[in-house]
Amino acid sequence: MLNLLFRYTGKYKKEAIITPFLMLLEVVFDVLIPYVMSKIIDIGIKGSNGADINYVIKMGLIMIGLSVMAMICGALAGRTSAIASSGFVQNIRMAMFTKINRYSFANIEKFEVPSLVTRMTKDMRELRMAYVAIVRQFFRAPFQLLFCAIMIYRINHQLSVVFWIAIPLLALGLFVITYYAHPRFRVLMSKFDEMNSKLEENFIAVRVVKTFVRENFEKLKFKLTSENVMKFQRRAENLVLFDMPLFNLIMYSCMISICWLGGNLIIAQEMTVGEFMSYLSYLKQILFSLMALSNILMQVLFAQASIDRANEVLNEVIDINDDESDPNLEVSNGSIEFKDVSFAYNKNSQKMALSGVNLKIASGETVGIIGSTGSSKTTLVQLIPRLYDATQGEVLVGGYNVKDYSIKHLRKGVAMVLQKNELFTGTIEENLKWGDMNATHEEVVEAAKCAQADDFINSFPEGYNQYLGQGGVNVSGGQKQRLCIARALLRKPKIIILDDSTSAVDTDTDRRIRQALNEKLADMTTIIIAQRISSVMDADKIIVMSDGKIVDVGKHTELMERNDIYADLYYTQMKGVGE
Repeated sequence: MLNLLFRYTGKYKKEAIITPFLMLLEVVFDVLIPYVMSKIIDIGIKGSNGADINYVIKMGLIMIGLSVMAMICGALAGRTSAIASSGFVQNIRMAMFTKINRYSFANIEKFEVPSLVTRMTKDMRELRMAYVAIVRQFFRAPFQLLFCAIMIYRINHQLSVVFWIAIPLLALGLFVITYYAHPRFRVLMSKFDEMNSKLEENFIAVRVVKTFVRENFEKLKFKLTSENVMKFQRRAENLVLFDMPLFNLIMYSCMISICWLGGNLIIAQEMTVGEFMSYLSYLKQILFSLMALSNILMQVLFAQASIDRANEVLNEVIDINDDESDPNLEVSNGSIEFKDVSFAYNKNSQKMALSGVNLKIASGETVGIIGSTGSSKTTLVQLIPRLYDATQGEVLVGGYNVKDYSIKHLRKGVAMVLQKNELFTGTIEENLKWGDMNATHEEVVEAAKCAQADDFINSFPEGYNQYLGQGGVNVSGGQKQRLCIARALLRKPKIIILDDSTSAVDTDTDRRIRQALNEKLADMTTIIIAQRISSVMDADKIIVMSDGKIVDVGKHTELMERNDIYADLYYTQMKGVGE
């Protein structure tokens, strides 16, 4: 925790340092108050010459002044600790977000999205509360305990033996609770991940749920998940609940012992009433400082699981990075070559998604890739922009290994329209400018026309300023695909990969998109993954894939003559078209 605190406090170090100093001042003022009170009782009220009202008023005003100063220091400490804790959480959350954005697909899949969301929301709340407890009470409680212990020892050291018995008992009890509670909180956080995963799945697929009238089934599923979270939360917190009863037992045992022993000392005239009253006040402060330390321990215990989970994200080794790249190297042309490439999603897996792939694509060619579902068509093209790295072999772009490029320059030269099309909250033009934030409106319109999106965009009341909801919920699937193609074209890449990205558009629109790409972007290498033969039959070359291997490469007429897989797909899809 302390290591994380020092690393991510950042520019809020001043507030983090001022807070303990203010807490120390508050402790000094608080500790002086019982001492002044004892003087009021012993000198002002029970003095040898009777009550001294002037002395009582004078010392009373000092008590009020000490109380006001303690209140001011406490309020200022609350403000500075709030600033420091908020800044700390903001810094660590930003560090996590930055690290996650550098993750490869494999890293993302390792954690899963719901777990990452939990780590950046609920876990950060626990960290903030622990941070506040540390910068405030972690410094206040020990100083208060120390100063009060000195004062009670000065008043009467005979009574101090009570604390030498009580403190070890409390420490032992807290250690046992902490030791057994931490693993339970780790399990609890994983159950929160599972619950968030169910929520995300349900919210994303809400249309499917309603279509199949499965609301009751989903409610039952969520109820079971929620009850599971409650079960593990009870299991974790039931152990922690022993903290307060243990503290109260020790605190009240101390007070009873002190009252009995102190009363005997007063009767024996070895202790004054004022000293006994201040002793009780210091006793309360000591016990409350012990309770504060106990609360800090429990808060840090709650946060420890969150700390571990945050460190997992921050310390994750990113398997795709720029360590070996040339920062000045840019993609000069759209040539692509695969040299004996094999790939497995799991590094330890014996099953290869791709096996022994050798392929050359010249710059400016239009290449179609076709094959049955699960033939690894998408896996093949994902190696080009380094969404994954080849397990064996080399992938070359523009004559250089993809690892020689920085991620930024490689992906600037290789645009990819993924199978799952994603749009963001904002206007249509803002979404298209993800391809090039500096593009002019005319360039945006040109890209939209090439993707056959201009007509439907202008049909909206606001045109290119039409606001899109999260994920582009207010446009159809085909419209979303065309917007994503336009966004990729706006980047003006050397290579564009269309991964089944026209599946939701009609065949005529699909034909016009391909025609526009051939006419206006003839120098750009185009790779089209498609399920429809009509989408690839005019390509310069067609790659037929099966079971992670390239089984044939050629033009449409050549494949019709020699490749049974391609011919079967053609006749299945095109049967009746001629008729």
